[in-house]
Amino acid sequence: MRVYIETYGCTTNQADTDIIRGILREKHRLSGSDSEADVCIINTCGVIDFTERKILRRIEELKKSGKKVIAAGCLARISKKRLSEICDGIVSPDNVHRIAEAIEMIERGDRAEFIRVERVDKAELCKLKARKNENAIAIVSISEGCTGKCSYCATKIARGRLRSFSIENILKEIENAVKAGFKEIQLTSQDTGAYGIDRGYSLPELLDRICEIEGEFRVRVGMMNPRHAFEMLDDLINSFKNEKIYKFLHIPVQSGDSKVLQDMRRDHTAEEYEHVVKEFRKNFDDVVISTDIIVGFPVEGEDAFWKSYELIERTKPDIVNITRYSPRKGTPAYRLKDMPDWRKKERSRVLTELARKIGLENNLKFVGKNVRVLVTKHGKNCTLLSRTDSYRPVILSSGQIGQFVHAGIKRAEFNYLEGSI
Repeated sequence: MRVYIETYGCTTNQADTDIIRGILREKHRLSGSDSEADVCIINTCGVIDFTERKILRRIEELKKSGKKVIAAGCLARISKKRLSEICDGIVSPDNVHRIAEAIEMIERGDRAEFIRVERVDKAELCKLKARKNENAIAIVSISEGCTGKCSYCATKIARGRLRSFSIENILKEIENAVKAGFKEIQLTSQDTGAYGIDRGYSLPELLDRICEIEGEFRVRVGMMNPRHAFEMLDDLINSFKNEKIYKFLHIPVQSGDSKVLQDMRRDHTAEEYEHVVKEFRKNFDDVVISTDIIVGFPVEGEDAFWKSYELIERTKPDIVNITRYSPRKGTPAYRLKDMPDWRKKERSRVLTELARKIGLENNLKFVGKNVRVLVTKHGKNCTLLSRTDSYRPVILSSGQIGQFVHAGIKRAEFNYLEGSI
């Protein structure tokens, strides 16, 4: 059969799509467009309500055009009832290895539902992965699920409790990716900082082992909870000192107000986030700090919002991912009274202006400097995207993907630099 795959959401979903692609290419033909396909697999994201509605509309559109549709990814559990009504098959994230069975059932005219919890070590499936070789990036899942209990988050419904994959399987996958020519390894999970807690080891141990792999490559560590970073801070900083680790830290604080964080059921404080940022900046000449803020959480009053604003103003992160709160059915926060959208939009606008101002100030410091970069993939308008050792994006007009070069920085925007080799 001809199969088309469409992926939404985070790098974990992209890694799952690599597994799906690898499994299906043995017996099926992968199509570049839905119009040519017999079956469409939509790898879904359920992080916010807006994204869910968009994906459901897309599935309905494909069904109206006569396609068989399988919904994979997070919505398989978050929105099981609705997907059962409109899809021919549902495959949860931990059942991704059963995607071929789902297609076989649909071919026979049966419905396919694989949503029972499976404790699969996805690192064992790495040999099945089919990555696209159009860039220098390989995404590697190190765990699934998390230890958190955030009151607003539906992802735990989809991904469940923490299941760390074995170090040896992860190392094999990275070794194979490096041998295949990939130069940037992106470690992904719902919380990289929780890695190994369920197996008696830690993220710094994994990073140290990865850095022993031969070859010239860089590792981007994905999002980690501030509490985990705080508790293993010295070991984490020591691991980041290896040249192979990008000096990039994605540490979502979500709010600068203690009461809001408590009602969000976050297991950290704003002070812990601030301490981690301070220590990383003390230890590295250049480190890119990325954080997340939710505006408009039901209990977020004016004072609480301005505490978030002041925290961002003080810590000056290079990247601030701002999300307007969206009630998710099945979560504890769903019962709270939501605030008007106009107020969320206004707070988002104010915080976005600050984040852009800080981002530009941080990037302007690099204009006129020479920096080492790794060219990772094609950009817009025939450009190339490269990354500094701290993961700052540098747009180049020439170069070769997978190449380490030195670039002179000519111009800065709030979210990228422009340079030439």
